[in-house]
Amino acid sequence: MPASPRTSPTDDGTRQLLQWGGSMVGAGLLSGLLLLTVLGGITSTGATTNSGWFAVIVALMCIPFGSLLLTLGIAKWLRNRAIARRG
Repeated sequence: MPASPRTSPTDDGTRQLLQWGGSMVGAGLLSGLLLLTVLGGITSTGATTNSGWFAVIVALMCIPFGSLLLTLGIAKWLRNRAIARRG
């Protein structure tokens, strides 16, 4: 088997992590904003409409997972930047 070519440090998935993490956090924040403004709001017992409940579900899925992806992407970007400065 031929040896696989070594990938460059710029092609290590950092850009994809930043893009998808930012997109997911943005989608979660957008659904939360829509819940509060357009989809009936939220009370102490939850959303007031079915579409509001859907927005709650989307926000509670996208914000935590997107934040993890975004945090990992930022950490990889900072590491790549430090490596590039050293050598």
